[in-house]
Amino acid sequence: MGNSLGRLTVLRKTGAEPFHHNGASIGSDLLDFWQWSASDLVSNAARGVVAEYIVARALGITMDGIREGWAAFDLTTASGVKVEVKSAAYVQSWHQTKLSNITFMTRRTRAWDADSNVQSKESKRQADVYVFALLSHQDKQTIDPLNVGQWEFYVVPTRMLDARKRSQHSITLKSLQKLSARVPYTGLKAAIDLAIGSL
Repeated sequence: MGNSLGRLTVLRKTGAEPFHHNGASIGSDLLDFWQWSASDLVSNAARGVVAEYIVARALGITMDGIREGWAAFDLTTASGVKVEVKSAAYVQSWHQTKLSNITFMTRRTRAWDADSNVQSKESKRQADVYVFALLSHQDKQTIDPLNVGQWEFYVVPTRMLDARKRSQHSITLKSLQKLSARVPYTGLKAAIDLAIGSL
């Protein structure tokens, strides 16, 4: 029997799938794992995924399928536009002596293709549009990444980042605000659509 080593087809999970020993449940399920591994939504790693999900929800593209963690960009709209989501926050999970400075990474990358396992030779920004998601709430006791009212967003066509004279590796909030107006979650889809229309 041949062993195909092509790309794995991953099905969307419900959370009810059991951990088991050759078919016999060991008393926990996938939801238990998610609760154990991903409850700290303020942590840098989880917050970035939460930001991607919030943007995907605004675009209406989370109803099926799954997140591709190794994709060259984060999201694809129904019309095929590639979107990159970057997140930052003033409040962190760890002890802080002051609120964090807000900077977003905007480095060019070499795309990797999961279907061919080949990395591109060209280094560039892979998406058409960037969404910068700032968890802007500043009170540590009431921070709640699930509250989309605590987020603000800045939407920038990639060509505007490419045209910048300053750092091509990162952008500060102050510089970002010169390129884009702040929008709340309720205005996010319209802002992305406007950016797409300018491509």
